[in-house]
Order: sequence, then C-alpha cells, then structure tokens
Amino acid sequence: MENEPDYENVEQRLCAESTEEELNKSFSLEASLSKFSYIDLDKELELKNDLIDDKEFDIPQVDTPPTLESILNETDDEEESFVLEDPTLLNIDTIDSHSYDTSSVASSDSGDRTNLKRKKKLPDSFSLHGSVMRHSLLKGISAQIVSAADKVDAGLPTAIAVSSLIAVGTSHGLALIFDQNQALRLCLGNTSVGGQYGAISALSINNDCSRLLCGFAKGQITMWDLASGKLLRSITDAHPPGTAILHIKFTDDPTLAICNDSGGSVFELTFKRVMGVRTCESRCLFSGSKGEVCCIEPLHSKPELKDHPITQFSLLAMASLTKILVIGLKPSLKVWMTFPYGRMDPSSVPLLAWHFVAVHNYVNPMLAFCRGDVVHFLLVKRDESGAIHVTKQKHLHLYYDLINFTWINSRTVVLLDSVEKLHVIDRQTQEELETVEISEVQLVYNSSHFKSLATGGNVSQALALVGEKACYQSISSYGGQIFYLGTKSVYVMMLRSWRERVDHLLKQDCLTEALALAWSFHEGKAKAVVGLSGDASKRKAIVADRMVEILFHYADRALKKCPDQGKIQVMEQHFQDMVPVIVDYCLLLQRKDLLFSQMYDKLSENSVAKGVFLECLEPYILSDKLVGMTPQVMKDLIVHFQDKKLMENVEALIVHMDITSLDIQQVVLMCWENRLYDAMIYVYNRGMNEFISPMEKLFRVISPPLNAGRTLTDEQVVMGNKLLVYISCCLAGRAYPLGDIPEDLVPVVKNQVFEFLIRLHSVEASPEEEIYPYVRTLLHFDTREFLNVLALTFEDFKNDKQAVEYQQRIVDILLKVMVENSDFTPSQVGCLFTFLARQLAKPDNTLFVNRTLFDQVLEFLCSPDDDSRHSERQQVLLELLQAGGIVQFEEGRLIRMAEKAEFYQICEFMYEREHQYDKIIDCYLRDPLREEEVFNYIHNILSIPGHSAEEKQSVWQKAMDHIEELVSLKPCKAAELVATHFSEQIETVIKKLQNQVLLFKFLRSLLDPREGIHVNQESLQVSPSVTEQFIELLCQFDPNQVIETLQVLECYRLEETIQITQKYQLDEVTAYLLEKKGDVHGAFLIMLKALWFPLLEAMMAPQKLPASAAPHLHPEALRSLTMQVLNSMAAFIALPSILQRILQDPVYGKGKLGEIQGLILGMLDTFNYEQTLLETTTSLLNQDLHWSLCNLRASVTRGLNPKQDYCSICLQQYKRRQEMADEIIVFSCGHLYHSFCLQNKECTMETEGQTRWTCYKCSSSNKVGKLSENSSEIKKGKTAPLQVKMSPPCHPSKGDPAVKKAASEPVLDPQQIQAFDQLCRLYRGSSRLALLTELSQNRSSDSYRPFSGSQSGPAFNSIFQNENFQLQLIPPPVTED
Repeated sequence: MENEPDYENVEQRLCAESTEEELNKSFSLEASLSKFSYIDLDKELELKNDLIDDKEFDIPQVDTPPTLESILNETDDEEESFVLEDPTLLNIDTIDSHSYDTSSVASSDSGDRTNLKRKKKLPDSFSLHGSVMRHSLLKGISAQIVSAADKVDAGLPTAIAVSSLIAVGTSHGLALIFDQNQALRLCLGNTSVGGQYGAISALSINNDCSRLLCGFAKGQITMWDLASGKLLRSITDAHPPGTAILHIKFTDDPTLAICNDSGGSVFELTFKRVMGVRTCESRCLFSGSKGEVCCIEPLHSKPELKDHPITQFSLLAMASLTKILVIGLKPSLKVWMTFPYGRMDPSSVPLLAWHFVAVHNYVNPMLAFCRGDVVHFLLVKRDESGAIHVTKQKHLHLYYDLINFTWINSRTVVLLDSVEKLHVIDRQTQEELETVEISEVQLVYNSSHFKSLATGGNVSQALALVGEKACYQSISSYGGQIFYLGTKSVYVMMLRSWRERVDHLLKQDCLTEALALAWSFHEGKAKAVVGLSGDASKRKAIVADRMVEILFHYADRALKKCPDQGKIQVMEQHFQDMVPVIVDYCLLLQRKDLLFSQMYDKLSENSVAKGVFLECLEPYILSDKLVGMTPQVMKDLIVHFQDKKLMENVEALIVHMDITSLDIQQVVLMCWENRLYDAMIYVYNRGMNEFISPMEKLFRVISPPLNAGRTLTDEQVVMGNKLLVYISCCLAGRAYPLGDIPEDLVPVVKNQVFEFLIRLHSVEASPEEEIYPYVRTLLHFDTREFLNVLALTFEDFKNDKQAVEYQQRIVDILLKVMVENSDFTPSQVGCLFTFLARQLAKPDNTLFVNRTLFDQVLEFLCSPDDDSRHSERQQVLLELLQAGGIVQFEEGRLIRMAEKAEFYQICEFMYEREHQYDKIIDCYLRDPLREEEVFNYIHNILSIPGHSAEEKQSVWQKAMDHIEELVSLKPCKAAELVATHFSEQIETVIKKLQNQVLLFKFLRSLLDPREGIHVNQESLQVSPSVTEQFIELLCQFDPNQVIETLQVLECYRLEETIQITQKYQLDEVTAYLLEKKGDVHGAFLIMLKALWFPLLEAMMAPQKLPASAAPHLHPEALRSLTMQVLNSMAAFIALPSILQRILQDPVYGKGKLGEIQGLILGMLDTFNYEQTLLETTTSLLNQDLHWSLCNLRASVTRGLNPKQDYCSICLQQYKRRQEMADEIIVFSCGHLYHSFCLQNKECTMETEGQTRWTCYKCSSSNKVGKLSENSSEIKKGKTAPLQVKMSPPCHPSKGDPAVKKAASEPVLDPQQIQAFDQLCRLYRGSSRLALLTELSQNRSSDSYRPFSGSQSGPAFNSIFQNENFQLQLIPPPVTED
C-alpha cells in the first residue's frame, strides 16, 4: 500500500502564496481556480476554505415567517445575508467576524446542553483538538421551507442539492431554489404536477449551475433552466414505469446524466437538441435483474482538472447490494473494477464518495465506499498504456454503522452513524477528532422512495430493508461544507479555522487547552487545520503571535482569580497550577525576552506569584534549557531560594548559570557562609578563571585537624571529598562540578595544580609546619583516593620530558612523606606501595624506586610482634603482590614470613603460583575467616578442566586426610563433595570417621534428601548396610525423626531395620515397618500396646499423688475405672507385660504395692475366669467333635441301594455284560452305570490325577445348564466292580445362585464335602458347632440367600429360622394419661 505524505504540508507547498490582504477579499471560485493546474486542486480547495473560515456571519432572527407572496416578490436589496460560507456565496468584507450566531452542539455559547454531555464523553479528543466543526442553522431557508408548506401546500422537504445555488425538493413536487443570501429565487413546478408525478425524490445541479434535474417518486424526470426557471424537458420513458427515481446525477459532461430507479437499474441519459427540439436518449447501464443498485456516484472534476488523464473516462461508481462496480462511460462503456462486500448486515446502507487526493505528489481520485462499519479506500490511477489501475489503501474500522460518508477535504472525512451522530475522522491517522450529536436536525430519510410507495411498493424486500436508513438525498456537500436537510430546516456543517478553534476554547475558559491546541498548530501536528497558509516559518509566526496574546490573557486571569483571602498555601497552589504554563510556553516559543520582561513584571505584582515563577525556572536551569537570564532575575532567584532556606537548590542553580553579570565577591561570600562549596569553586573558575584559590580555602579548613590527629567532622569530610574530586577534575581537564575546561586553559590548569600540590610550604606557613603540607594533608585524609587521582593523572600524561619529571617528583615526595613518617597506618603505607607497584609494572614505566624500600615494607607488614590490624596488613600486602609487586620480593622469604605472620591469603597466592593446590587446603582450614570456602575450592579444583590428574589426586588425598575437620565444619558441604566426586569411596570415608556423631551428621547429609545437597540420589551408589547404619545412628541421636526419615529413604532392608528399631524399642517405627512389610496385624498389636499403656498411666497418675496434696472426690470411681481399663487391656496384652509395667513404675517399685493390691487381685480374678472359660469351651468342642465323627462314620459305612439292576444309559443288566474290565459306577441317588457308558456321555473329568464322575440322568434332567454340571462334577465319585465308593447326588434347585463360589474360598475335596454335608444333615439340635458353621458362611454376598424358600432339605434350613432364635416382641403397654 502506498504511504501518503503529510498532505497538509504538500498542500501548503503547492498552493500559491497568499497575503494578509487577500484574506479580506472576496473570491469568485471560477476565477480563483483558473489560476492553478490540476495538481493544485485539492490545495486550492482547502485554501478557499481557509479564507472563508476566518470569519463567521451574522444571521438575523426571523421573528415572523414571511408569506409566500412576499418571498416571491422579494428584491435583491431585501435579501437576508446567507450563512453559507463559500467564497462564491459570500461578501466577506461586510461581515463582522466576531458576531457569532451558531447552533453548533460543540459550542458552549449555543445554549445546547448536549455540549456538556459531549465533553464528558470525549474529553480526550476535545482537549486535544478542541471543537473542530461549526454547526449552523440556515434560518432564512428553514423559515421559507416551513412557510411554503403552510401557504402553498408545498409539502415537506424531501431532497437537497447544493452548488452556487441551493435546491430543495418537496413532497408535493415543488423545487425551491435559493441563492447565496438565502433568498428564494425560483419555485419550480406546481402542486398539480406534483399530484401527477409525486414527490421529488432526487435532485442534481450541473457544474455551471445552469440546469436542474428533478427525479420523482413515480418515475418521471424533469429538467429546468435555473436562469429563467423554464421547464426544458419532461422525461417519462427513460426507465421502466412504476419505479421511483432514487438518484439522478449530472456528470462532468452537461449532456450526460445518470439515473437509478427503485428497480435497481441504472440508466444513462443523453440530452440532445436537434433542430431546436430537445430530446433525451436512455441507455441501460445495469439491469436490476442482475443485482439491485441502490447508490451511484459519478466522478466530478473541476474545470482545472479537465486535462487530468482520468477525466476522459467519465468514471461512474455503482453500489449494488452485493458489490461495488467502477465503470467508464467513455470512450466506450467498460467495467474497470468490481469489489464484493463480503458478509455484512443486510440493513446497512451502501455508501460511495469520490475525492481527489495527493499521493507522492500526484493528484488522483480516491473512492471511499462502505457498508456497515468498515470504510475502504481505493486509489484510481491511469498508467502510461492508458489502462486504469485500482489500488486498495488502508481501510478504516469503526465501532458503529454508517448511513452517510462525506469528504470535507482530502485528509478529513465526516461520517454519520445510524444514531445520527457525526464523527469527524482524520483519514491518514484514523483518529477521531470530534463527535457531534445532530438529532436536532430531524434528518429526512428516503425510505418511502426506496420502498416505491408512490407506485404500489413493487420493490424487493432487500432494497426496502436498505432504504430504512437511506438519506442519500438529504445530505449534500459543496466547497468543503456539508448541508443537512431536516423536516423543517437546513443545517450546514464546516470546519472551523484554526483561530476559531482556539477562540472557541478561550470562550469556554479553557486557556490551558487553547494553548496546547495552538502549540499543536505551531508544531504542525494538529489535525483538520484550516486557515494557515504560507511556508512553515510564516505559519509559526502567525500562531506564535496568537499564543503570546493568550499568554498575556492567561497571566491577567491568573492574577485576577487569585484567592484574596485564605491561607498562603491556597494562593501558592493556585499559582503553581497557573504560572508553570506561562513559563513553559514562553520557553517553547523561545521568547525569553517576553518571559523576563513583561511576564515577570506582571507576575511580580504578587509576591506569591513571583516566588512560584522563580521556582518554575529551576528545572529549566538544571537541564541547561535556560542559560541566559537578566541580572535582576538571577539576583531575585538566588535571594528567593536563600530566603526559603533552600541553599542546596541555590548551589545547583549557580553551577548552571552564567554568573559573570553578578557581584562575584558577594556570591563567593554567600557560598562560603552557607557551605556551598561546589558553587564557590564554580564561581572562582567561571567568574575569575581562578583555580588555586578554592583549594587554598579548603586546605585551610581540613589541614589543622588532620595534622593534630583529630577526627574530622562530617562537614570537613565533605570538604575533603570535594577537594579530591576538584583536583581530579583539574588534572583531567574537566570543569567542576560539570562541563569541560576550555582547551587552551587545560595545560595551564594542570601545571598550576601540580605546582600547588608539591609546594614545600604553604603561603602562610608556621615555623612548625612539616614539608609538603598539601600532599601530607591529602594522604592523611584519604590515601587510597588521592593515589587513585594520581594514577588517573599519570594515565593522561604524555611521555614528554615535563610529564616524566612531574611523575618522578611526585613519587619521591610520596616516599619521603610516608616512609620517613610513622604517622601512617599499614594500610596507608600498603596503598602507596601498591600504587608504586602498579606504576612500575607498566611496560612504558620511567619511574625509579629503590628495591630495599619494598623489603622494608614487607618487614613492616609481616611484623610478628604486632598483632594489631592483622587482616588489614594481609589485605594490603595481597593488593601489593597482585598489583605486580611480587617481582620486588624473593619468593621463598616471602612465603616464610607470610606463614609466620599467619597471612594465609598470601600463602594461597604464592602456592597458587607454584601449583601446590593441596597446601592451599591447609591455608583455608587454618584461616577462621575463610574456612568454609574450602569446599568450593576443592570442588573447583576437581571439576574445572585445566588441572592435571596428579594435582587432583593430591587435593583429594589432602581432603581425605582432613575429612573429620571438613565434616565438623559443614556436614552438608562435605557430603556433597564426596557424593559428587568420589561416590564409590563412601565406605572408605565412613571408616575414616571414628566419631559417631560426625559419622551420623555425614550420613544424614548424604542420605537424607531433605538436607538439601544437590546430588542425584539415584546415581548415588550406597549399599543397604550403609543406610541401616545411618538408621541405627538416627535411632540413637534423633529418634523422633526416624519415621519421617524412613519415608524418604529407599535403600534399606525391612527385616534388618525392624531388628534395629526393636533394639531401641521404637514401637511406632516398628509398626510403620511392619505395615510396610505387609504385617498389618503385627503393626496393629504394637500400636495397640502403645495406646493402652498411656491410657493406664493417665488413670493411675491421680492415685499416685498424696492424699494431702490432691484429695480426690471420687477415689472409688477412679479405681473402678482403672480396673475396667486393666480388664480391657488383658484381652489384648499379655498379663506379665501389664504386671511388669506396673512394677517398673518408680512409685510402686518402692514397696507401695498395697495401693494397687485391689488392681492386681482383680487382674488375677479376670485371669482365672478366662482360664476356666477356655477349658470349658475346649471340653465342649471336643465332645461335639467326637459325637459328630461317630455319626459321620456310621453314615459313610452304610451300603448303597441301587434303584434298578441295569445301566441307566445302555439299559443292559450289569450282570450280563461280558466285558469284565468295565467298572460299575453307583451313585447315592440310586442310579447305576457302566463306566464305559459314562465315558461316552462325557460324564468324567480328570482333576489332580483322579477321575471324577457325574450322574448322567441327574445332570441331564437339570435345566440350569453348565452351572449345574460344574456342581455335579464337584460331587461325583468312582466305584470299582467289587468295592464301591459313592458320592452324594446333586439336587440344586433351578436358578439357584448359591452354587457360585467365590474364587478366593478354599475348595474342599469330595470326601470332605460329603462328610460335612452328612454331618449337617444328621446333626440333631442347634449345637455350638452348627451355630459356628452358620455364622462362618459368607453372608455379605448378594447372591447368597440362606433363607430362600426354594431350598429344600434339612441341609439348607437355617438354624436362625428356628423360633428359639426369633425375638418375641410385644407391643408396649398402654399408659393412661
């Protein structure tokens, strides 16, 4: 997509120069446009708007509506002035530009309360752009429309067309023509014709304003001569009858027009005059049968664009209900573009609008079309070959549906939404500039024509739906103005000029917003600008003059509206809101002359305003945006801040100001008295080019206390620090506190400062003063920083002869001052030699220092007889070595002295150079300040590449030798070290740890993941024995954490761990392990035991107390309750354990058994009772078992009695069969079979090596199917010919699910089942064994129904059905009330 430049600037570059005098002249549009080529078209149109919009016009009130007769008989002299602000319609010279009469809803003086609502809704756009549009009522035209409707039955207005005249069509077929003064010039047509043709549904005026086309609701078209008012043509056959004219449009060719009817068709009308006879030829361009067109828009070009290559095609845009078409009418009919809408609301109105715009300095037509809430822009070009190309530009997304789209100029469009709100939009930025409510217009809609009600409503439903919001004929634009036709009025909307927009804000007392808007005009960032012409400098000058006027008004208003009464804070707040605006815009406009003369004088009338004004200058001064000020303002500024005790602000201001115009001595005195040292130095440097005097003043303050050995005050420390920074800046060529020294002064300043520092004595030296006082003072104040200043200075020095001399001289002075004086600390001396070592280590070094001085420093720092400042001495020596001073020492002597002085960091430094990393471990362990760092050091040596295997082995061996120290130091770090590097040697480490406590800490850190060591436990190879060793140590040293630890541990054996916990009598832990093993019962017993004894202890505790100490109210009840607890315990815990626990009690273990005699006897009684109960139960069970076995033996030894003597399958007697090998099978049911026959019937089953048989007849008669077969197989038997074994028959009832056994139940063999069933059938009475048997059955299964009535036989009768087991319930007795 092509990017459009700043079109307003293009316009202003391309348009002709206009002078101030031309702004007051009246132009004819045709005369003025003829001066320009077509490239200047859009620019000139905006220029014309600028010219007319500089003024507004008085519209007289119409007290009494005129009669139609008076209107028709009006003369030119009696015409009302016309509010329409087009240069062709106005006589600007006679209009008072300040007599506003407007009904704009955006203006506060219109009396329209919707303005307040609009301001609340759109505060941002209003404050940014002000009121962009002016909304005016054409009172003369509106009054005459109403009068015509009343007097001559003209009807309501239906359509409007605007050129240099205004034509209004009515519902009774009349066309009212008004001139530029709102005078009714013509009344075309009459009501009788209106009755025949219907209402005027469309109007069009040609380019030269000589012809008017009227389309009617019943389809007729008339042409009128606007000069004479004659009817030229009455066309009735241009399109199919019975359809209304929706649109009638002249093209640029006055003999060619386009009409669109309610059938959706488009026709071309060609007007000819042959032999004095006027004719009209019609050609159909688009048939409604192919899609109904509801909007047409021919491309109109002004006379100056007649040579534009696009005009020869006579382009026409048409909008149907589904797509957009652009066709060329000339030289032959051709479709150049189609563009489908896509999916959208069927009730939305299609809109089209052409406008010429400048893109890349070429003017081409742009078509805007929309339907709904998206506006598309299409740029139409003609290439060299003559073909037309259409380029899609950036489209506009809205949040409302449109019913009208109008170009007001090439950058600004006005949109009307479906709720009758106007939206002014900047096309390029798509920013909404203003929203205006126009519901008061009572806009006329064209719905009846779209529905073709005058011809019977024969239109499609889709077209009628679109027509609900159609207002094509009610809105017309001309010359940058938009006319809106209401039911009783005509309104016009135009852009306000820039000056009018600013003045509009001023009228609303929005001075700050007015200044902001004017500044946007000044900077060229405003939107919809009208009235600014000429080049950029000229425009800025015009706007700046207006802003100055506003600023004066603003200042007067600030003073006038100042609260006369009240607190001073209220006045300050008022001016703090107002005065900064004045300062800001004066500085933005670069009008310091205005700011410091007239504005300052005006605001100085009020002391509070003056103070606020001066305070507003501070941020501009500090940011160097305000450099030049008048001496009076500078003086007042300093005095004001001084009076308010804001001396820090004064200092910050002085160092940013040009103080040459002030009294230097007075300013210096003020700075010194108020301790403004930065400002004082700045005044000396900038005001007098004096760089030494500030240093002398500061040295005189800080030298005496330093020489006397006193501690400096905070103020003196600040002075010393500033002195050091000042010296550093001077030696580096920078100005203090900011900026740079002029280049020509840099070498002079450096030499002056150096000469000053190395002076042998000060100017006012006393006899007791030591040599080099300034160097000595700075060294005493801050040795390190002073030497850093010198080091930076040496870096900047060039290697010329003078620089070398300066360096050697200052070094000699430093050595003489510090080495020959005992006043300096080891740290200070070390700083000096570190500084020297760095200088000597440089490749281009030219300094000379005696090496014996370094040996003296080493002796001084490693002095064993002085333990003070040990760490300071070590750090100083380390810095000296790291700075390159090691080359000045013999290394063996250095190591010996460092070890003797316990300088372990020095030893580490030396060992590192020798790659003796194992010895460094000893340095860490011996140094109490760094012993914990040994782990990181060992880890780095073992993991970082670059160290040999021998070096790593030596380090590890040293670590193993000191493993107990490492573990005692940090068990977690030691464990992490072992696990990371030597996880396979964990058992070796354990053997080295003889101390059990250390071993416990090590294993805990190693194995417990909660300790937080960063080791993957899965990769850690630890044997179960190590884990169990840790658990045993845990049981000893921290038994409360055993369970929580076992929950996170994994590698241990349950049996061994249970033995360990039992050894240390940790019952809860043992129960946890038993449960994990699967022995839930054992775990429960242990936990139960653990629960009973605390309960017993709680019951017995009150009985142990002496009666005098705590007498009990209910001792007998307490003993009884204790006895109940003991009896209950006996059922779960062995009696010896209970007695042992009681006897172990410290109270009862000392001979007080008499107190618990009753408890023990009660326990023995319980024991005797339970022993007797057990013996009795055992005897009863033995008797029952003996009796039952006797009955069972008698029943199973009884012989079987077959029902017949033949086989139930082959029906042959078993005696007559000759096959002796065949066996005879007899079942207890009485059926007899040959084994061979049973095998043929598949009544056998092999189970565990034995053959099991099933009675064929019983199983075949069973209807249960396979389920009963399975049951029979369980109860089958086998018999030999001579020895018979029998099995009970299977007689389950039909459908009985009792035969379904759970897979988990034990399966009895046939003999056991037979014996048990026989026992149950033959047993007489409800014995205890029968009860146990009945109770042992699984009664929880839903399929088991022991009391089912379908079961028969004694074996299936439940014992609980016996009436002896049934509850005998009777109703409760009735009691009388």
